[in-house]
Amino acid sequence: MPPLVEFNQVEKRYGEGPLILDRINFAAERGDFIALIGPSGCGKSTILKLIAGLSPISGGTVTVDGMIPDNAIEELAFVFQEPTLLPWLTVQKNVEVPLRLRSTRSDRRADLAAKCLQLVGLSERAHYYPRQLSGGQKMRVSIARALSLSPKILLLDEPFGALDEMTRDHLNEELLAIREQKAWTAFFVTHSVAEAVFLSNRIFVLSANPGRLHREVPVDLPYPRTEETRQSARYQSLVADVSKLLRSVERNQL
Repeated sequence: MPPLVEFNQVEKRYGEGPLILDRINFAAERGDFIALIGPSGCGKSTILKLIAGLSPISGGTVTVDGMIPDNAIEELAFVFQEPTLLPWLTVQKNVEVPLRLRSTRSDRRADLAAKCLQLVGLSERAHYYPRQLSGGQKMRVSIARALSLSPKILLLDEPFGALDEMTRDHLNEELLAIREQKAWTAFFVTHSVAEAVFLSNRIFVLSANPGRLHREVPVDLPYPRTEETRQSARYQSLVADVSKLLRSVERNQL
């Protein structure tokens, strides 16, 4: 079976500007959870945009489920850094927005939104408005909205970066629990080594100026992952190893 997502010698620059990504090569298999980590400006978010077809490549090829990204738009969903909820809509109606854009019947929209809110533990807040939610709850709504599309691929651009550590850890666990039920493939941008190790089975460490895939680190921790995972010697060893690798990359950028 061919890779679900494949980058072959991919380059990216914006207009006549400097090269952002330089000869990126990787193949993501179905079921992978890939964390992207590296210095600011290394092109982590740009990789997500290329997968989603939100920005054209400048060289090489990108395939998503055997298609060019523009033709694979219904295969994926994007969770951005900010929840981007519409303040005049309830939680339920916010989750229904992408389904409405796809002209899904109103009864089907309501049913799918309700199921996705149940997945993220917000059924009781379906009729709340965004102003009535905490930051973590808003991000759960954003994830529910993405999951309403039943994506094969979920792209997450540092969705928990603005949250406190305790809330982030809890949402990491919830995200993996949802994935156990839905089995999507994930690309997750983060600046947190601990988060990358906890979530993923593969970590891509990127260098900057231009962005290159410096090293891939396999994460051999078994799923499901819990608070006990964070206490394990293997987890702590991986966090230390990836942190050391990232510091080395950052020093080379100076």
